[in-house]
Amino acid sequence: MVRGGQGLARVACVVRAGAAPLWWLGVCAAGAGALVPGLTGRRIGVLAGAVLFILAAALVAYPRRKRYADLARGAARAAKHDVLQDRAVTVRNWRRGHRWWLLLAFLAALGGSLAAPAAGGMLLAGCGAGLWLKAAWLGRRERAGEALLWVRVDWLRRGGRPAGKAVKAYRSTGVAAGDAAPGGSRRRTAAPV
Repeated sequence: MVRGGQGLARVACVVRAGAAPLWWLGVCAAGAGALVPGLTGRRIGVLAGAVLFILAAALVAYPRRKRYADLARGAARAAKHDVLQDRAVTVRNWRRGHRWWLLLAFLAALGGSLAAPAAGGMLLAGCGAGLWLKAAWLGRRERAGEALLWVRVDWLRRGGRPAGKAVKAYRSTGVAAGDAAPGGSRRRTAAPV
């Protein structure tokens, strides 16, 4: 870093980084699990999976919103020499830091199919959907406040936990900063005229 600048990662990008792997691993595990009749039978397994999907999405999307809101309210303006991390780097760091947890969750979802077909995979997919919902909520806050939220990279544990105990404060920039739109999605480029 130059002259005391800090490396900053987008909060919404960190939250959103786990959504796609959890969703797709869950979909794959649910699809593979539906092929096995299991102990409960497919119908009960899929119904239990649907309930688990909704519960997981809600339990991932709604907790810690007060902490995010408090950190957002106290966000200081990013300094001139702060370095804004690209969205792709943030996503890669999160996925590298959590790759073994993702693998274990996928294997557990597949193993759970022996008892309740598709339920474990739908639970995993629900966690991914919950992260998308939380990132979308953050995006709405960013649009309403017309400021993107950033967190210091050195406060992130294994590339994740943007509202963890180590995080003391957020920084903010205008909505045009960085390469990700509010909510952490890829910024759409304007079509050439």
